[in-house]
Amino acid sequence: MMFVSVILPAAGASTRFGGDKLARDLGGRPLLVRTVEALSRRAEVRQIIVAGPPDSFETFAARFGPVLGFHGAELVQGGREDRWQSVSLALAHVSPDATHVAVHDAARPCLSDGLLDRVFEAAASLEAVVPCVEVTSTVKEIDPAAAADVAEGDALVDSILGGETAPVLEAAPVVRTVPRDTLRLAQTPQVFARDVLVSAYARGGEGTTDDASVVQQSGRVVHAVPGDPLNIKVTRPDDLRLAAAILRDMASV
Repeated sequence: MMFVSVILPAAGASTRFGGDKLARDLGGRPLLVRTVEALSRRAEVRQIIVAGPPDSFETFAARFGPVLGFHGAELVQGGREDRWQSVSLALAHVSPDATHVAVHDAARPCLSDGLLDRVFEAAASLEAVVPCVEVTSTVKEIDPAAAADVAEGDALVDSILGGETAPVLEAAPVVRTVPRDTLRLAQTPQVFARDVLVSAYARGGEGTTDDASVVQQSGRVVHAVPGDPLNIKVTRPDDLRLAAAILRDMASV
């Protein structure tokens, strides 16, 4: 059987969410706990490593340590700046018995067994696997440097209040429509043969936004398998409400 060690980078500042999203309630438990629960149920997952924020690690460990420990997860310190740094630090804690390493976004709690079946089955034969979903909307490339402010304020109100009152609305020119047939949106968990990921990260991960990119930079081939549109990443407050609805639906099936 595969021995999968899962790394959850959880050291981010949740800037776009506006607060610590991993601690937010999601159906009676914190978001981070929901994600760990979904992974801990799998027989292939033999180790879960959560890389927390180094500057507030004691607080993070006090908040999540007991409940995550109950699910067999261990907490380590992540990176201060970029996601890849957290993964690189967590790799040092991967069990020597691990055959594979999976890296999963800590804020993706809506993991289905079908998705995990696909990525683990593919990873048993391929050295690098990433779940992806099709791009269903028309894709436009814009020129943000040429964006113009099209909002017009009320000059009288502005003069009284001493500032601009109209909301800022920028309109950027469209450069081209991008063909979407070969485009895919990457998700996690991304699963790799252990030695492949370790050797790729030994080269560094500067400028990358996911682990598949780090592996590709090392010259390896990454294969895409069908993802799950419901496997959303909680980035903004509205995403949390959507995740709660998805989990309720999954529980009712």
